[in-house]
Amino acid sequence: MRIVVAPDSFKGTATAASVAQAIADGWLTERPDDDVVLAPMADGGEGTLEAFATAVPGAVRVPVTVTGPAGTPVDAHWLRLPDGRAVVELAATSGLPLLDELLPDTATSRGFGEAIAATLDAGATGLVLGIGGSASTDGGRPVLEALGLDGAGLPALPPLGVTVLTDVTAPLLGPTGAAAVFGPQKGIEPARVVSFDEQLASWAARFPSVDPTTPGAGAAGGVGFGLLVWGATLARGADGVAEVLGLADRLTGADVVISGEGRYDGQSAAGKVPSVVWSLTATHAPGARSMLVAGAIEASLDDYAAAASLTVLATQTTGEPDDALADPLRFATIAGQRLARLA
Repeated sequence: MRIVVAPDSFKGTATAASVAQAIADGWLTERPDDDVVLAPMADGGEGTLEAFATAVPGAVRVPVTVTGPAGTPVDAHWLRLPDGRAVVELAATSGLPLLDELLPDTATSRGFGEAIAATLDAGATGLVLGIGGSASTDGGRPVLEALGLDGAGLPALPPLGVTVLTDVTAPLLGPTGAAAVFGPQKGIEPARVVSFDEQLASWAARFPSVDPTTPGAGAAGGVGFGLLVWGATLARGADGVAEVLGLADRLTGADVVISGEGRYDGQSAAGKVPSVVWSLTATHAPGARSMLVAGAIEASLDDYAAAASLTVLATQTTGEPDDALADPLRFATIAGQRLARLA
């Protein structure tokens, strides 16, 4: 049988690529003659670059040193795809995990802009930008400054355009905006949210032709808005990744499709990786059996599966979610074995 393994990362514990490999290893222990295809997925956050590196033959990592979110140098990579496009991941250049402490007033997204500029200098024909996991709430201003906003002006978009991957639909401003919703996790105290919102509004006022209410403008502390100023296109993260990776073609002819994420809950059906994979499966591999691997399953699969005309077989990586957090790849391997026995 042909098996396609297309999980998201298990946030904070294992990358999508390593989870996919672990599931495949478990499956092949039980069914060594099956054709197992790895197609690790992402939603624009941490692990996006790794997912592309694993899934796209011929992709090349290019090292780059940029200004990290604390203002100190950070060594990172961008990814050159065979068609000339470049993948840049904000989490790797300006992400929250790069901070030793929260810096709500000074954390910057500049390094992300520097990495983008490096790809353009290297001749990138297009850009795929994952903007999840940011440490700042700066409206993307430092990104545009790194690209030349206050100097020679912003560069023209590359020929294949700029696709921005995010699973956030928040506007830039207001009670559902960047500061109000995501500011607290970056250290903004509730009493200061209004002040940050005012700063973002002042920044947005410089660009009356760009609508700050655009869904996703508030992503990454407003980096989504900054990239809209440049002329980029915002795309729902998992959908955009699936399109760039050509997941639909990979699913054609599949007998089994396995997706997964660290925690399957009530939000998972709203555009998260498993729901996107299953939706494509229903269209491009309608006879395939859909399966889920998760560290914890906290929502029913029945309603979603019925709506998508799928039968979904699910397994937690272990009966104890805390154990899965401690050793996710071991238990992902066990999950692969369990599912293979059901095939």
